[in-house]
Amino acid sequence: MNVYTLSQWLLFFFLYSFFGWIWESCYVSLRKHRWVNRGFMHGPMLPLYGSGAVSVLIITLPVRDNLPLVFIMGMIGATLLEFFTGMVMESLFHVRYWDYSHLKFNVKGYICPVASLCWGVFSIMMVKVVHIPIEEVILKIPMAIADGLAFVLTVVAAVDFTQSFNEAMDMKKMLAQLDETKVQIRKLQERIREASEEMSEKLRTAAEGVPEKLRSAAATAGEMPGRLRTAAGDRSEKLRTAAGDVPEKLRLELAELKENAAKELQKILSRSDETHAGAMKQLRRNPTAASSRFKDVLEELKKYTEKDK
Repeated sequence: MNVYTLSQWLLFFFLYSFFGWIWESCYVSLRKHRWVNRGFMHGPMLPLYGSGAVSVLIITLPVRDNLPLVFIMGMIGATLLEFFTGMVMESLFHVRYWDYSHLKFNVKGYICPVASLCWGVFSIMMVKVVHIPIEEVILKIPMAIADGLAFVLTVVAAVDFTQSFNEAMDMKKMLAQLDETKVQIRKLQERIREASEEMSEKLRTAAEGVPEKLRSAAATAGEMPGRLRTAAGDRSEKLRTAAGDVPEKLRLELAELKENAAKELQKILSRSDETHAGAMKQLRRNPTAASSRFKDVLEELKKYTEKDK
């Protein structure tokens, strides 16, 4: 096994991050039937793949001639990295940037047996096929050039990561705003529903009392037929008016609330400031993202990005 310098390890990291970006972008683009610049960052790199590749190399190169060990160690190492990376990212941003929830035996959507087996196969392919020519090229680069190249790529990646991190936080903030708006709508709808039910109950109670009063009045109908008819007519008219007016007012109030809420949601979605633009770019790069906390609003944002693309 060759002993690599820090610069060489960094070059391996950036190369495999680039290969991972090519794989993910092509795969997601085929599924979405449109080009998707896949990944957390703007540039053509997926750090998870670079980190996974470097981790696999570190733990498997000592046993590179033992394929079963390469498969097992690569699978375990990459799966653990994927799990903890996914867990940390969701705790920070409340979004899963990859989601295996639709696959059997997944663990919180971060990992699943199918993905783990793929990591094992990739580990063998990388160690026995892909890494051999890459290693040969990297080792031929003069040390001074390798150091300079690694430094430049690290600076560029750090700037990109910082911007992408801020965009992810902006998206988290936007999701929270949309979710809060929806919560307020649901609360108001519940209050209106309760008020409507209470008023309907009062009307039913009042209506149930009318027949009894009419029967009592009927006993003296011979003496006061005109008065009875007038009283009954007035009472019935009042109940009909109340039954018609109250629900109509509630319906108008609910319609107004829905209209105001829709305007507020549209205002949030239609913002053109830098913060909003960055958040939407982050979502477009990750169309398969999922969220337990903001599930409904995230799906709504996805639909909006589909219309707006």
